[in-house]
Amino acid sequence: MAKATKKRPTRKPYTAADIKLLKQHSKAKTPVSKLAKLMKRSEGSLRQKAGTLGIGLGHQR
Repeated sequence: MAKATKKRPTRKPYTAADIKLLKQHSKAKTPVSKLAKLMKRSEGSLRQKAGTLGIGLGHQR
């Protein structure tokens, strides 16, 4: 009998609206945990995208 393979999660691409929302929350210094729940993405994903865009995320000490 063949062993069932795990289904890999599919990546959800960032839309222009997602990027706009990310920039707005960056300016407002919204906590990353709240933003992750709002956008239904992981904190790591949001931090990586913010890094590639060259914007800060969260409280920025």
